[in-house]
Parts: sequence; C-alpha cells; structure tokens
Amino acid sequence: MNRIRRKLLLTAGATAMALTLGPISYASDAIAPLRPRRFKFVHIDVFTLQPLLGNPLDVFLDARGMSDAEMLAVTRETYLSEATFVFPRDPATEREHGISVRIFMPDGEVPFAGHPTLGTATVLRNLRLASMSSSASSAASLNEISLDLKVGKVPVTFLKDSLDHTFGEMRQVTPNFGALHDKKAVAQLHNLVSDDIADYGPIQTVSTGLPFAIVPLKRLASLQSLRINAEKMNSYVAKQEPNFGFYYVTRDTVDADVALRARGVYVGGEDAATGSAAGCTAAWLVRYGAAAPEQSVHIRQGVEMKRTSDIFVRASRDRDKIVNVRVGGYAVQTMEGEVIL
Repeated sequence: MNRIRRKLLLTAGATAMALTLGPISYASDAIAPLRPRRFKFVHIDVFTLQPLLGNPLDVFLDARGMSDAEMLAVTRETYLSEATFVFPRDPATEREHGISVRIFMPDGEVPFAGHPTLGTATVLRNLRLASMSSSASSAASLNEISLDLKVGKVPVTFLKDSLDHTFGEMRQVTPNFGALHDKKAVAQLHNLVSDDIADYGPIQTVSTGLPFAIVPLKRLASLQSLRINAEKMNSYVAKQEPNFGFYYVTRDTVDADVALRARGVYVGGEDAATGSAAGCTAAWLVRYGAAAPEQSVHIRQGVEMKRTSDIFVRASRDRDKIVNVRVGGYAVQTMEGEVIL
C-alpha cells in the first residue's frame, strides 16, 4: 500500500512540474545544426613533372561564400606557403578580365606570387580539358588561361613539348627596379662574407608584383651553406617593402643543363620554387647583360629542401626598359579533397 502511494505521489509531482515548465527542450532540438559548406580543392606540385617535388599548392575551385578570415584560416590549415581561391564569374567577364583568383599566405593576402599563378592556371586548364570535346576549337581555347589577380591580369600560355608534356608560361607585369643593397650588410644576414658575392650585377630589389633582392654568389658551396640569422634578418627586412625576400643565385651549378642554382629566403623560412623571384631575376639578368634578351634561362631551386624545382625564365628589352618577363615550368596534380566549414 505504501509503495502504491509513493508511486502516485511521484507521478503527480512529475505531472505538476511538466505543467509548470512545459515540454523539455534538448539543446540538439533548440539549435538546429547549420548545413555544412563544402569547398573542393586540388593539390598540385608546381615547377616539376614528378609528384611530391616542386612547390606544393592547394587550389580551391570555387571560394564563393568564403570570407577573408576563412581563406586565411584555411591557408594556415594547409601548412603550405600559399593557397589560392577561385571566384567564378560569367564567361564574358572572364574572357575580358580573366578568372578572379586571390592568393593567400599564412600571414595574409598577397597581390601576386609565381607558383600559385602557374599552379592555379594549370588546374583550371585541366578542368576545362576534362569538360570539353576533342574538337579543334576546344583545343585552341586551352592554349591560354588568364587570371585576374590583385596585381592585374596575368595570362598563362600552354604548349606541348616534344614528349607531350604540358608546359605553362606566365607573363608577369613590367618589372620595377628598386633599392640597391650593400654587399657587407647582406652577407652578414646569412653568415657569408662580402667576397662570397659575385659582381656581374648589383644586389638590387626588383619586383614584378612582389619585391626580392637578387643576390649573385660566386660559388655553389656558398649557396648551400646559407644560414638565416633571424634577429639580423628581421631588423633588415623591417626597413624594406612589404613581403620582401632575398633570392640568391649562382652560375656554379655543376650541371651543364642548368644556368643558375637558386634559393629563395625570407623571414619565415625558405621557398622550394619562387616564380615571382625568378621573374625578377630574368629582368635583372637582361638589364645587367648577364643574359641576352629572349634567352631562356633554366633555374633550379629547392634542392636543399629536397623539393627540386625547375623554372625557365626569359625577358625582353625595349631600349632601356625590361619588358615581357616570362616564367614557365611544368606542374602535376597529386591530390584532391574538400574542406568542410
């Protein structure tokens, strides 16, 4: 009898509480989950024909709906030097202005960068190729992909080499020749001495969208032994233009097929293949007579990082101006995936 009475009292109490508080709402019911957004990307290794060499890049194929903060966070998540974000537009606009692309580094957006430009154009060409018929008119439209970057419209042309590999070449904007740098001051930044620096051109800042000081070295051993003095480097770079870096080159390549060995060094570390700096180097070489106008120069970079990269550059001269700077190479897609936000 007492057991029945207790049960009746518990039931009555629960009913009164339900009447007082109303239906119980669980958090999963009160806050409906947002539908996740999915952004597809392609991973491509640039300035190489061999997967897992060259300079890696993630290309997000349609970044519409992604905020600036999200693009920056995603770039940091990739743990790569850059990522690119494509914003598709109507065909007429893209034909006139190019395909809208934004380039991010882990510390912010940049107006231009070399391997992201070639890599993104190659990915877009591959997508276009996969969606087209084999007609002659379709094939002709694959010969050039123009990107609309912060620095302006940058066309990338494609051709097949004798082994049927696709070679891409970007035309960078007209170079700007900036400040000259003191040999001794630059040498001490990387544990070198003034005598390590060659004299077939001055140490000078050159920019085709990003500024680099081109530093010629006499010996390959000096290039291989570069060590960053972080404290001195930070102090020196703070007085330069934004996104400033050093590009060290040497003619001592121990390979008859390679004209220059190079290393791209900046405050945050090193780059496996720096297409923007390679373009600056092409302009610098022609300006100071170290290369003839239209001469193709093969630059090998990234060896010390075990990411060997091969970059091919050339530039023209119009009286006293250097123009038509071109940077080319190969690229190979290696992965695909999506980011869920």
